[in-house]
Amino acid sequence: MTSFTRNPRDLAAGIIYIAFGVAALFIGQDYSMGTGSRMGPGYFPSVLGGLLAVFGASSVIRSFLQPGEPIGAIAWKGLVLVVGGTVIFGLLLEPAGLVLALLALVLLSASASQMFRFERRAAAGLVGLVIFCALVFVKGLGVPMPLLGFWFTG
Repeated sequence: MTSFTRNPRDLAAGIIYIAFGVAALFIGQDYSMGTGSRMGPGYFPSVLGGLLAVFGASSVIRSFLQPGEPIGAIAWKGLVLVVGGTVIFGLLLEPAGLVLALLALVLLSASASQMFRFERRAAAGLVGLVIFCALVFVKGLGVPMPLLGFWFTG
């Protein structure tokens, strides 16, 4: 990768962005678009996928123009904790509910940082985030996900 590019990090990031953007465009192609004021189910993946592909293309172009550092070692611990937190969120959402799933997601993802410490301010921020998400997504937008899953409600 370094033989034909001046910035391998930008090249790799651009390729990843393009891949996800094209995948979103491909997935959303069978859904109706709607309009800007009345968005259909294909609107968000199409717009987001298009933007990702454009940002990816600009990153790939930049990789040939600006020098940069080579790709370093992969932080496997952080990668596993962040991806694992997302998977755990998905697995816990139905049986345990949004509250417990968000707690697991945030705590697992935050523990990927070397500077992570669970303190009172962090706990207050976590509680505030859970309340905010519950109010916005479940109450405000009406997203059909339980606050407490069947593990707690029977």
